[in-house]
Amino acid sequence: MKSAFNPTIRRAFRTAARTLGLWALVAVAGAGCSDEVPEPARPASEEAAEPDPRAGLSADAKLETVAMLEDDMAAVRHPSDGGGRAWRVESEGLHVAGSRERVDIVFEAGPLGVAEDGAVFLQPSPFWEWDPPQARFPDAPGFSEVRDPPEGVELELDDRVGGLLIAWVRGRALEAGETFRFVYGAGPAGARIDRFAEERTPIYVSVDGDGDGVRAFIEHSPRMDIVGGPPRQLSLILPTTAIPGQSVRLTVAALDIHRSLSPVESGSIVILDPPAGLELIPEIELGGAFGSSRSIEVVVREPGIYRLTGEGRGELAGLMAASNPLMARKGLPQVAWGDLHGHSQLSDGTGTPLQYFAYARNVAGLSVAALTDHDHWGIKALDGQPAFWSEIRDAVGQFNEPGRFVTLLGYEWTSWLHGHRHVLYFSDQGEVYSSLDPRYETPAALWDALRGQSALTFAHHSAGGPVSTNWRYAPDPVLEPLTEIVSVHGSSEAPDSPLPIYDPVPGNYVRDALNAGYPLGFLGSGDTHDGHPGIREPGASGGLAGIFTRALTREAVLEALRARQVYATNGPRIYLRVELDGQPMGSITEFHPDEAGESRLRVEVLAPEPIVAVDLIRSGIRVRIPVDSELLWTLDRRIPVLQPGEYHYVRVVTEGEGAAWSSPIFAR
Repeated sequence: MKSAFNPTIRRAFRTAARTLGLWALVAVAGAGCSDEVPEPARPASEEAAEPDPRAGLSADAKLETVAMLEDDMAAVRHPSDGGGRAWRVESEGLHVAGSRERVDIVFEAGPLGVAEDGAVFLQPSPFWEWDPPQARFPDAPGFSEVRDPPEGVELELDDRVGGLLIAWVRGRALEAGETFRFVYGAGPAGARIDRFAEERTPIYVSVDGDGDGVRAFIEHSPRMDIVGGPPRQLSLILPTTAIPGQSVRLTVAALDIHRSLSPVESGSIVILDPPAGLELIPEIELGGAFGSSRSIEVVVREPGIYRLTGEGRGELAGLMAASNPLMARKGLPQVAWGDLHGHSQLSDGTGTPLQYFAYARNVAGLSVAALTDHDHWGIKALDGQPAFWSEIRDAVGQFNEPGRFVTLLGYEWTSWLHGHRHVLYFSDQGEVYSSLDPRYETPAALWDALRGQSALTFAHHSAGGPVSTNWRYAPDPVLEPLTEIVSVHGSSEAPDSPLPIYDPVPGNYVRDALNAGYPLGFLGSGDTHDGHPGIREPGASGGLAGIFTRALTREAVLEALRARQVYATNGPRIYLRVELDGQPMGSITEFHPDEAGESRLRVEVLAPEPIVAVDLIRSGIRVRIPVDSELLWTLDRRIPVLQPGEYHYVRVVTEGEGAAWSSPIFAR
């Protein structure tokens, strides 16, 4: 009989680290990383030889993480590994997010069985507060056991690898077709499930069939549907800009305490004191045929600034919410809100791809959305699961509706050597170029693979967090004109930024990249893992992109992003418009001074929360303008003309550390 500390448990520990989430792994893998700060980035105009893929890495590159992932990929699976099937014994009633449950799962051995000293693994999602299964404390949460083993088979439970319950097969082999049952949450405390609503959430079962220390997942994981809890908040979302005479959409929803859709049987939202300049339904029914979210048409009759307040009735009684502001004016450029970075249950998030896009459109009221699951991170890897990519592509195609809601095909190039980037395609097709494939291991190799396609890439959490961006690779001017400056990880703009990123690398902020000569525009996106694109958790950092687009089509959105006609917020829907000598944000141009040697700077801001400061940032120098808690703020002032190589952008700060950043304007 093998020792309990045989290679299976050693490998299980390494695999568990990978599957327990980015934040857990970074803490484990960071010990061997270099503290050396990279040399200043090379200006985009300079040409240099292709760097060695394993030289000149990000300052905090996670070498142990890469070694672990490569080791797992190279491991040889025995034909019995991953053999068998498993299914849930259905229970009555709804599974409510965050509740405590008992989950029974039957495992049936595959055609090759499971050898003596092999193992079967049970693993609930490591994300979003599922109780880890444990076999030592019957009265504690997550207590689990096995029942009904075949005669002569002893199943020895092992919970020493956090998040995994291992059933070692002792006594004799488990023969083909023989079954036993896992009971997850067998004790009086049950087991807490995902705190977010999620359809078809998998509970993973894997098998080391020959006992050699290598396991594989069974083909189809048991699944369960999790619904939201009781309604605890309302959401009212308007577009940010409109033209008088235009019809726009008001999106309303009933949400639970964690922002998941709440099942509502009967209720309504009454709009209090509807503005005379808007034509809309004063009471919006929810529940029944309408569901828990709904969009209604609003006709903007007159110019003005509008905010709506809604009050719940029926099941929603006692709940109130205010919308973001809507500005209506003739000739006003249209802002399309987008969240271009997020994750589903196919990597390290919650919910299906269909749920992701449904929430983005029907709850968050977004105009543009992309799902960017990791190429090689999470429980199962996208680059090894063609069915996952097909599922994402199908969801993108199903939800794309030009003129209302633009969806983009994408994934995250998850390089622990050079930093993470998400890749977006502006057509129906695209490939996953994995960061663990030697052909696409560097940013330059990725861009070479994408060249000529309708695609863009964006570096994110570039100053630190999980891993910083390797700015030694000058962003491709066609494929990477923008950078994601803010997300759930915080802001990578600069050390003086609101809600800055954790674990920053000095000298690696976006402002440092601008100072090195990279003409990058700014966008924000959520990097959401909770299934809620477009709506941030209160008090936390998030991310949105405000896109000035001429139309809601993939082609027009691509055109706007390539021109850097976009700005970033850390979640609030702040309107921000900046012009310098009539040139919009993102411009790269020559500036000619007036007779006084100056240029004209114009700024307009409309925020949902009071504005406390506006920062003018010129080539790394910040000038702060205090603002007396205004919601609408404008500036029209003369500044010294930008000299060649200089840049200028605007940062807005509101109460509660809300923030917005204009894309810089660059002097050629």
